[in-house]
Amino acid sequence: MNDDSRAVAENFDYPAGRYSAAETGAKPVNPVPDIPEYLQDTYWWAYLHPKSFYFFEREWVVNLILWGNMKRLTDTVLEELSLAPQSQVLQVACVYGDFSNRVARHLDETGSRLHIVDVAPIQIENVRKKVSGRNNVEAHLQDSTSMHFPAESFDQTVVFFLLHEQPEYARRKTVEEAIRVTKPGGKVIFVDYHGPKRKNPMRYVMKPILATLEPYAMDLWREELPAFMPESVKPEQIQSDFYFGGLYQKIVLTV
Repeated sequence: MNDDSRAVAENFDYPAGRYSAAETGAKPVNPVPDIPEYLQDTYWWAYLHPKSFYFFEREWVVNLILWGNMKRLTDTVLEELSLAPQSQVLQVACVYGDFSNRVARHLDETGSRLHIVDVAPIQIENVRKKVSGRNNVEAHLQDSTSMHFPAESFDQTVVFFLLHEQPEYARRKTVEEAIRVTKPGGKVIFVDYHGPKRKNPMRYVMKPILATLEPYAMDLWREELPAFMPESVKPEQIQSDFYFGGLYQKIVLTV
């Protein structure tokens, strides 16, 4: 982690990450996580560079990247979030665009809270500003592969377009952690890329794009997402849905 990232990180109290140390007089409870090498090497331009927000933090840009499917994919997550009042929901990794605000607005109807985890201080700072008008959101500076939450902390967990950005070892750990922190009977909702059908022309458009810019994404073309789940997960716990000719998938795991 560079000096600028550490300076931002030290401005957060842990685990809630909502107030500065100067405001609370408190010191971090958990250590500041290092930025993973794969994130620095492969995705610095998209998530770590300050100027990335000027381009990516626009709903129309995110929608363009997803070929017009951002609203549809967000809606399918919200459909799964049927919660009892005062529930706790975890979002693993920040998401550009209006995703977090839409989830928070949806949860506010039941008095529920959204907790957002990300390993990059600059992303936490950005999402903190983005949801500043909402009082049911907390940001946590943590690594998705080694979260500090106790087991069974959340009623539901959402992992939205993160796994394709991680190498296999990190992807497996993120899935394990998402399951660990979700209560029995709760859902872990994964939305990500998927190998499209051969007759889908997007297969031939997206393959070179992903291979160049997001090389780990091809893992999700070669293997179904459940292949990266622990062996203890049974097929009957999994519900799969596919969108846009199979280019995108939603996998709902009932813990």
